[in-house]
Amino acid sequence: MTSLRRSAAGILVALGGVGALSGLMVVWRPHLLPAIPPLVLVVPVVAGVVVGGIPAGVVAVAAGFLAYDVLFIPPYGTLAVSAAQDWVALGVYAAVMLLVARVVSFLQLARAQAHRREEDPRRIYVLSDLLITDKPLGDLLQLTADTIERAFHARSVAVLLPEGDGVLDLSATAGAPPSPEELRRLRLHAGRTDTLRAEGADGWLRVVLTASGRPIGMVALAGPPLDRHGQDLLRTYANHAALAIERRQLREQAVRSELLEEVDRWRDALMGAVSHDLRTPLASITTAVSALRRGAVGLDDADREELLELAETQSGNLGRLVTNLLDMTRIHAGAIELRREVVPVVELVDEAWRTLATAGEPVSMTADLTDDLPAVDVDQVLMVQALVNLLENAVRYSPPGSPVEVAATARDGIVQLAVRDHGPGVAPAERDRIFEMFNTTGGGRAGLGLTIAKSFVEAHGQRISLEDAEGGGARFVVGLPRAATEPAEASPSSEPEG
Repeated sequence: MTSLRRSAAGILVALGGVGALSGLMVVWRPHLLPAIPPLVLVVPVVAGVVVGGIPAGVVAVAAGFLAYDVLFIPPYGTLAVSAAQDWVALGVYAAVMLLVARVVSFLQLARAQAHRREEDPRRIYVLSDLLITDKPLGDLLQLTADTIERAFHARSVAVLLPEGDGVLDLSATAGAPPSPEELRRLRLHAGRTDTLRAEGADGWLRVVLTASGRPIGMVALAGPPLDRHGQDLLRTYANHAALAIERRQLREQAVRSELLEEVDRWRDALMGAVSHDLRTPLASITTAVSALRRGAVGLDDADREELLELAETQSGNLGRLVTNLLDMTRIHAGAIELRREVVPVVELVDEAWRTLATAGEPVSMTADLTDDLPAVDVDQVLMVQALVNLLENAVRYSPPGSPVEVAATARDGIVQLAVRDHGPGVAPAERDRIFEMFNTTGGGRAGLGLTIAKSFVEAHGQRISLEDAEGGGARFVVGLPRAATEPAEASPSSEPEG
């Protein structure tokens, strides 16, 4: 349809040019040399070919021939030719004008082909550059459809990929979407091995997307017929798209594989850590309860009290393990919601210390918290749990009789709270890994509680770090956001000693 409109426009330009130029020359006919009219009538021939191609040029030659004969060869106003040289002039005019039309048409075609050959590499480069970007598969398929539609002026483009049952499914479209009947017909022809084929009289073309010697999908387009060059270019587009689609599919498969491996690793680590941490308190509780229930001979009041204390302590340990596991679940589910309030730092430390002491944990702690220490704006529940995990970790690795030291200082709009023990410490190379979940490096310190502490601190927009401690041991430093206002009633400074 576009070609017909172009030819019609060229014919109109040619006829209009012949008429206008002939009318002007008739006025000056007595003063014109015989060679002037045929030379002037070259102009509408060239214009017709440029606008409408060779058909318009032929019409321009015929119209110019008639105008030259009727208006500029005696007798004027008739088709009669009286002199032999006039017949020669008319013949030469027709032959030369046809040759001019053919030459101009050839030059136009060569120019168009040169422009297309110049444009095609640029389009292929742009397509390749876009396809190698890290885009989701859906965006990649839509980009392929849009690019092919623009490059080939297609009425409709469809990209089809196989689903789980192997049937091709419409994954992306550009232009007018295919009708259900067209889609059904394209699916029926999907199994053929040829790479480019016309589908019916409606002008649909399909290209099998092939990568690594196997078909991975199909591109179908409906629009103007393609010449040999256009078909080669379409195959090039399809090859680029197939490689990009395969690359994205392989990457998604690799991500899924990595995810499954990570899930297996976490599952194994979780089972190992939980089974170990559960087995120890459960075994202690079972032993204590069994001995008390049997009422074994020889158990005095002190022994019974010791067994009860053992069961109580291990129950607290078991409870904290369950709490940490639940907190871990909240972290991975992204369900941490801060309920901020203004709290004195000493109140956070006291509550964490009491939590451990209530659970039966043998806590020995000194706290250096000054009276002028500013309050902090935190979620008290989460921050207390983070401090409990840090204190429990410090107590676990402190030598007998060596207290855990807690100190705090205010600087740069935050309060830095430090928890220090005098244990074996952590090697510098392991300090970044100490907060990894289920990490068992770094002097044997398990990473579950520390990971949760790190997550809770970072949820407040702060950071937790492990620093060098003078004289040995480990020193954890936690950033707490300073409150804009002080609480209505601050708690007194505390230096618990247990």
